[in-house]
Amino acid sequence: MSETADSPTNPDAPATAEVQAPEAQIAEVQVAEAQESEAQAPDAEPTAVQADSAPDDVADLEQEGEYAADYLEALLDILDLDGDLDLDVEGGRAAVAIVGTGLDVLVGENGATLDALQDLTRLAVQQQSGSRSRLMLDVAGHRAQRRVQLSELGSAAAQRVLDSGKAERLSPMSPFERKVVHDAVAAVDGVHSESEGEEPQRRVVVLPD
Repeated sequence: MSETADSPTNPDAPATAEVQAPEAQIAEVQVAEAQESEAQAPDAEPTAVQADSAPDDVADLEQEGEYAADYLEALLDILDLDGDLDLDVEGGRAAVAIVGTGLDVLVGENGATLDALQDLTRLAVQQQSGSRSRLMLDVAGHRAQRRVQLSELGSAAAQRVLDSGKAERLSPMSPFERKVVHDAVAAVDGVHSESEGEEPQRRVVVLPD
């Protein structure tokens, strides 16, 4: 798991209110991944300095994971779903994965429900910690599988651009997806990638050097 991308949350909004009708609320939440702070560095992940978290930072991130686990356990109970929670710290972020079967309702089409649930979980964590959360959530390995697919897509696009010498624009993607593609392209000499456009139509462009 990784993470890429956070959305500003409203510290005054009660996290518990979002769980009153879980299936409806999750479906209706606007995916805030697109509103990340790309002004600092579009589609950027934590730098190496940020990733090397000090012990106190790691403890804080582990606590974020615990807050998220409490929230998600309550949600799973309400939805009458079975799932185990794996907690970790990766790339300077708390990482939580719900593992199990029959969890498709928490993923949704193209991961849209998962993105919304991640935003809700970040909000719940912020309510507990008082700090903005950049937690990454995965359900049933969806993001892990998607990362593999996107890495292959990025590598293939990079090779096509290298062979043709012509730029190639990919389909619109979320910040998480773009970051994976950027990493795959960066591994190929002779090409580079950029992001262009506005959310939700922001996309990766692969160009020859």
